[in-house]
Amino acid sequence: MPQYLLAVQIDEDTLETGEEQNAMMARTQQVTDEMTAAGAWVFVGGLRPRLSATVVRPAGGGVTITDGPFAETKEQLGGFWVIQCADLDEALAWAEKCSLACGRPIEVRPFADASDFE
Repeated sequence: MPQYLLAVQIDEDTLETGEEQNAMMARTQQVTDEMTAAGAWVFVGGLRPRLSATVVRPAGGGVTITDGPFAETKEQLGGFWVIQCADLDEALAWAEKCSLACGRPIEVRPFADASDFE
């Protein structure tokens, strides 16, 4: 069964606090519970703020390591679900529920399989 990444896009400068954040987390947990009951849930994870990121880049046969996110943008990856479902339409239906639960845009991307590299 195909797997999809449902990536939560956030603007760290406008995050909820306190009671609002607790309510959002409760809503997203409900969606995760629904995914689990439907057999679609594989993994879910939230990420620490962008300032905790470290980027490792190839450079001249070695690597360079820098603090901070890969790119400076208004929106960052804030968390994600990995789900498995029959097709993109089903993944989009889950993404709709996730977006409404967390109040954020959700990017939906299918995982590549071996046939994508042949």
